[in-house]
This record gives sequence, C-alpha cells and structure tokens, in this order.
Amino acid sequence: MARRAKVVDIEPVGRRGGCRRLVFVLLLLAGAGAAAWYFLIRPSGEEAPARTVQAIDVHSDVVQEGDSLRVVVDWRLVLPRGPELAESARVEVGVNDGAISQVSTVPANEYSDTLRVPAPAPGQTASGYSCVAPMTRGRLRAERCTPWQFVRPAAGQTKADSAPAGAGRTQRAPRGAAAKVSRIVVQPEGIQVDPDIDARCAAWQRRNPGRSVWVTVNRQAVRECTGPNGKPTVAQFCAFAILADGRRVKTLSSDKVEYCEQLFRQWTEERTA
Repeated sequence: MARRAKVVDIEPVGRRGGCRRLVFVLLLLAGAGAAAWYFLIRPSGEEAPARTVQAIDVHSDVVQEGDSLRVVVDWRLVLPRGPELAESARVEVGVNDGAISQVSTVPANEYSDTLRVPAPAPGQTASGYSCVAPMTRGRLRAERCTPWQFVRPAAGQTKADSAPAGAGRTQRAPRGAAAKVSRIVVQPEGIQVDPDIDARCAAWQRRNPGRSVWVTVNRQAVRECTGPNGKPTVAQFCAFAILADGRRVKTLSSDKVEYCEQLFRQWTEERTA
C-alpha cells in the first residue's frame, strides 16, 4: 500500500533574528563613534572639566629695591569637580635659567607671594621666571610659569647720551672753558620689560614705522607690544648730565622729548630737595 505524501509548511528561519542582530550592530557602531568623537576628535574649545587642581594666570610685578629685585607673583587656582582640593602652592622665582632661585610655600587660600632675587648690574638685563604649582595629597601638580625681564640701562652708551644739551644757555662758562660732564644719570634706573614672545612687537614696528608703540610711556603699549605679565615689551630711558660746576642738564638724546622733560623736572626737584 502506497504512503500518502504529506505537505509540511516550512516557515522562513532567521529573518526576525537577523534584524535584531543588525540593530544591535548599528547601536554598537554608533556608541563607538560617539566615544571616538568625545575622546579623540572633539573640538578643542570644548574642554573637559579639570581633573586636578591647576594654577593659571601667573603674573609678576618686578621692582628694584637696592641690590635686589622684589618680585610679586599673583595667580589663580582652578579647582576640579570632585573631592580633590589644593593643600598649598609652591612658588618659585628664578633668574639666569634657574642658576639663582628662591622658593616658598603658601596656603591654598592665598594667591600672591613676594620673593627676592639679585638685581642685575647697570647695563645688564635679568631674564627671570615665576612658577606656581599646586600641592594636593602631598604631591606637586603641574606648574605654570611666566617669563619676565628687568632692564638696568648703562650710562653714556652713545654720544647723544653723554653730550649736554644747552649747557651754557643759562650760565655763561668762563672763556676757554668747556662744559665738562661729571656724571651721566639715566632715568628710570631700571624697569620691568616683558619678553617679546614670537617677536610680535618687532613685527608691529616694521609694519608701522611712523607710529609710536606707546599708549602711556613705560606703562601701557599697544597690544602687540604687551607681554605675558601685562607689561610693555619695550622701554624708554632718558639720560641727564651733572656738570663739573654742579649744574644739572639734559643730554642731546633726551632734549625735547616730552617724557624726558617730565622725568627731568622730577629728578631736579628731588635732587634740590
């Protein structure tokens, strides 16, 4: 007796499971792409919150006091999101690439300190730096440093700095006698000058040969001639002369210069007093 044929319905296998696997793979790829964008190619302007305490805005104000430079260092501390807090801050001021330096430690709630280093000799420039590093859990974090310079001019570097201007205008010298210079005095005696990073000021001066860099002489300059401490990267000095007969006069280099006229009046009044 012959068997009767059976008809069996076969349902397609794997169609629904394949869709699920495809969706899973797409979600996995999307997550990997988002992670890669966040950690690798995210724009630099969107900085992640700091994970450690950082010192920022380190600035120095340098003034000569006798044979020393008084360096006042100011800064700010950026605190991260989380439990980590600064315990203190290490401050270092040095000159000549650290050949001479002074170090101090201040509490974390103080954001200024004063240290002293030797002043340069007349005619020399002290190239210095100020660094601040937070300390957390007994360990120093990354330090932030800012360079600075202090210039002490030398007297009589040029003929115009040594030649008196109009020495005989107010008092006639004896016949056959010339106005002899006893001493040359340069004002200011020293001044902080920021380094011209990337020669920005020099480039500005080349592009603007007829313009002055000054907003206020020795106090504020154009933006291109202002350094990391907010100080000008250039300086104006004035040379004055003390004659053998005691008179005080301007030299040729400082004659008819408005800034030097002001300094000359102050200098003569101080000497007279």
